[in-house]
Amino acid sequence: MARRFRGYLPVVVDIETSGFNPRQNAVLEIAAVITRMDDQGQLTLASTHARHVKPFPGAKLEASALSFNKIDPFHPFRLAVDERDALQEIFQPIRVAVRENGCTRAILVGHNPAFDIAFLNAAVERAGVKKNPFHPFGTFDTATLSGLAYGQTVLAKAVQAAGMDWDNDEAHSAVYDAEQTARLFCGIVNRWQYLQSLTIRESP
Repeated sequence: MARRFRGYLPVVVDIETSGFNPRQNAVLEIAAVITRMDDQGQLTLASTHARHVKPFPGAKLEASALSFNKIDPFHPFRLAVDERDALQEIFQPIRVAVRENGCTRAILVGHNPAFDIAFLNAAVERAGVKKNPFHPFGTFDTATLSGLAYGQTVLAKAVQAAGMDWDNDEAHSAVYDAEQTARLFCGIVNRWQYLQSLTIRESP
């Protein structure tokens, strides 16, 4: 794994929020899918870690965002925790996986990941969390990769173009979107590796 991605461990992240401004709007859900490489060199999903998050004090909660992701930030059954606790719980297994894979850092994989990395970094700063395992700005973008591989950039359409099912009723939950994005990412990486092997075998 460390050799495949220059010392980075791909971790797929999806964050559901109360708006589009990482400084003003709250992180409401965060999910991270750690990837691993099997004995055949195929990239696959290793584990998923997720938390519901309480809005930070003074956060703006946009009605349009909450209507879109169908999250009630104050529902008691969410069992939400503060940002700091959520980040620590998500980061701990990622740090372990980084060490076990001989990597130096995790790299965030996302569908249009500029959104997720901005909210992640803002939450880390607010919560005063030390030792963020993620590269501060480097990302892998599955929207770009799926545009190349399948001619689709919308997550639902890219997943379907890759031959996987998509459930609109489950969409826009952090866990569902992160796991679907992880399957898409792994599929593209493995497809590229297969095409490379064909090229090598066909070389004179």
